[in-house]
Amino acid sequence: MSTLKIAGVEVARVGLGTNRLTQKDVGFVREAVEAGVQLIDTAHVYTDGDSERAIGEAGVAGDGVVIATKGGYGDGHGRPDVLRAEIEQSFQSLRTEVIDLYYLHRVDPGTPLEESLAVIAEFRDQGKIREVGISAVGIEEIERARQVLPIAAVQNHYNVDDRGHDDVVDHCAEQGIVFVPYYPLKGESPAALTEIAQRRDTTEEQIALAWLLHRSPAILPIPGTRSIEHLRENLAALEIELTEEELEALG
Repeated sequence: MSTLKIAGVEVARVGLGTNRLTQKDVGFVREAVEAGVQLIDTAHVYTDGDSERAIGEAGVAGDGVVIATKGGYGDGHGRPDVLRAEIEQSFQSLRTEVIDLYYLHRVDPGTPLEESLAVIAEFRDQGKIREVGISAVGIEEIERARQVLPIAAVQNHYNVDDRGHDDVVDHCAEQGIVFVPYYPLKGESPAALTEIAQRRDTTEEQIALAWLLHRSPAILPIPGTRSIEHLRENLAALEIELTEEELEALG
């Protein structure tokens, strides 16, 4: 399947990460949506807020486009008062009254997970946040979070080179949670991946994304780019079907 549902919208299973986006990239954001991107991922801390502001200025929310953002990154930022202020700032930066998908960016070691999520739950109960996610977590934390409110998405570091969260991927698939791997193209490319890309006349990045899409129907990678050419190449990975022999070679 080349799509899945998140925040009530059926979206293409390759999104856009924006941790390097600046306000000079407003036109790129619009081009990305025109090219077929339907999930744009940002965060309160990305480029000192420029990423959210650029997305807000681009005015692409709605009409089949889901905007996801995050707050609570860093020690002390999961405190209710700090997190609440970050959420309010995200509304302003994104120029919206409703956020489609909001993640707790990190579990604050100094604040109980339940207290941080209770703040997000307040906004969700008010209809200001549609769905909620959590990032950089294991299964135990996911299940603790689900005792507070429904969890629609989990965002962890995962790619063909780093499969440390295999158990979380499988758990998300079993529970109907979308798994969003960040840095989906980071790390060293296995020799087999390079060979497959050369044989198919594709990029290594496209094969890496195709592997992720095959790994689990719950996966929706968000490769970051500021190049419309690279973005189109990433979206083209949706059309690549790896053979059993190729999948076996990739392990």
